[in-house]
Amino acid sequence: MSDTLRRQGSARGRAFRALCLARVRETYRESEVIFWSFVFPIVLAIGLGIAFRNRPADKVDVGLLDGPGSSAIAKVLESVPAFHVRMLKGSEAGTALRMGRVALVIVAAPEGPRYRLDPTRPESMLARAEVDDALQRAAGRTDPLHTKDEPMSEPGGRYIDFLIPGILGMNIMSGGMWGVGFHLVDMRIKKLLKRLVATPMRRGDFLLSQMTIRVGFVFFEVSFLLWFARLTFDVPILGSWVTIMFLGVLGALCFGGIGLLVASRASTIEKVSGLMNVVMMPMFVCSGIFFSAERFPDVVQPIIQALPLTALINALRAVTLEGASAASQVNEILILVIWAVLSFSLGLRRFRWD
Repeated sequence: MSDTLRRQGSARGRAFRALCLARVRETYRESEVIFWSFVFPIVLAIGLGIAFRNRPADKVDVGLLDGPGSSAIAKVLESVPAFHVRMLKGSEAGTALRMGRVALVIVAAPEGPRYRLDPTRPESMLARAEVDDALQRAAGRTDPLHTKDEPMSEPGGRYIDFLIPGILGMNIMSGGMWGVGFHLVDMRIKKLLKRLVATPMRRGDFLLSQMTIRVGFVFFEVSFLLWFARLTFDVPILGSWVTIMFLGVLGALCFGGIGLLVASRASTIEKVSGLMNVVMMPMFVCSGIFFSAERFPDVVQPIIQALPLTALINALRAVTLEGASAASQVNEILILVIWAVLSFSLGLRRFRWD
């Protein structure tokens, strides 16, 4: 009896290894998988890293309506390095403001300068404050307190440091959902799932092999992106690599489960692509990849913070940039676990093999 069980276990192990090997070969033969897993995040990091690299502060473009008294205002503002003054005539001022060519239009008047601006644009309100401060000082205002600006540029507080964990989370989400969901639908369309079911293969082993290879790739993706960020932009890794890898694996399982659920009934590429975009787009926009998710109104914060990508990115940023421990990220980890369990359970229950 024990020999029979041992032989069955050995045969199952060989079958499982064969399924994993087949998935690996399919992966590296698909050039788009390599591109989106390794090349795209690097290109994105390079592009945004260059765009937001350490450099002198950009000058504020302000428009000055040409007329009586404008030359005196222009002389004051041109003496301040932070401003780039554009002299405008008539309707040019309104057009420049509407098109975003200037953040503010100044109109000289006997009682004092008037400011034309769009109050919904943060750069307009900032320009108004800076311009008014410069003109008030020129008119003789003195401040009771002496202040000094201390620009922060060391690693850990730059935009590129904030960005890398977001790109990493985005990559884990995209790889998990597209790498699992899209591949399963492609196999369904080609009738490969139906053929595999006709063999002695265990269905659970097949799905487990898909997730095993996805998790295995996460180690390479996380290591590669963080190594590149460290080498190229000197992005600090303050937390434990073990914790980072643990979060990466948990994220891969979570989004792999969501990909399985999305692909469980889809029978065409168009359908699964549409479903993937419906699921992923809100997280692309709201989960804090490129800017903090806390910028959204408080009323929607409970929903945003419950999204799996938000939890993953928040945890990755805390560990990477603050050196946080896994225990301190228990809420984010719990969110990922709940999403993984629910999506896997529903996906397995609904999965169609024909």
